[in-house]
Amino acid sequence: MRQRQQGPRRSSSVQDYLKTSRIVGAVAVLVLIGGVLWDALAPHFWSRHALIAGLASSVIVVMLTVAVVNEVLERRNRQRWSVLAQYVMLQLAGCARRVWTAVAEAGGLVPAGTHKTIRMGNLIFRPDAIQAGAEAVNDSDRLVLALREVLADEDRLAALREALEDVAGQNEEVLSHWAAVMLSAEIYAEMIDRHVELTDELDIVTNLLDRSPDATAPAGINLDEDELTWTVAALAQLGERYERDTVQLAMRLVPIEWWTSRPGRAPAWRDEPWKAG
Repeated sequence: MRQRQQGPRRSSSVQDYLKTSRIVGAVAVLVLIGGVLWDALAPHFWSRHALIAGLASSVIVVMLTVAVVNEVLERRNRQRWSVLAQYVMLQLAGCARRVWTAVAEAGGLVPAGTHKTIRMGNLIFRPDAIQAGAEAVNDSDRLVLALREVLADEDRLAALREALEDVAGQNEEVLSHWAAVMLSAEIYAEMIDRHVELTDELDIVTNLLDRSPDATAPAGINLDEDELTWTVAALAQLGERYERDTVQLAMRLVPIEWWTSRPGRAPAWRDEPWKAG
């Protein structure tokens, strides 16, 4: 029988991950309460069915251990390095923003030079130009139309590839520095896994855009012009989505009020909400 290959195990979003773990914990507690009530309402049931009682108690213990104890330990791991984790998450979010803004800049969807001016502080909110660019990137028809013009112009194509190569180097540097540190908590590890995927897609697209005489396409990938356009568009949309997800996670770790309340700290973005888009 041919073994079925599966992709990585991931939640659809940070909110879904947290919601699922809490639901499992709540179910475990409800099962325990149900067992206690059943024993009160039917005191002789468990004594007459020793095997069922043993199995039920084992299931309850396992559920409580996995759902409640693991959740407590996971929360402790998340909180232990919360400041460092937020710092790393904002760096990863900055890398993701550089990916999609480089593509959007090439297509004229954001001002020139945007991908070179990402600062960690302004990741917690989106200036109007960035927000407008994000909306344009998620408009597939508009993005693809802009990218077709880029791929038809050798100078613009070369500029896009150079920008993506620069971003790829920055992504790999951040991941190499922090990946091992962020594996202590499952939710951090999942986010690191997403950014590894993004970096891999970035490397593939960068190679596909290389039209030098000695360039070779990645093994097993042979795309026509239309497929290449959609592939670059998908990369930009993936980067934009992972930026949003990463910033949302970062904002759960340490509140902005903690940073701004420290003596001598009054950043310009103090009163600005982060716009999820």
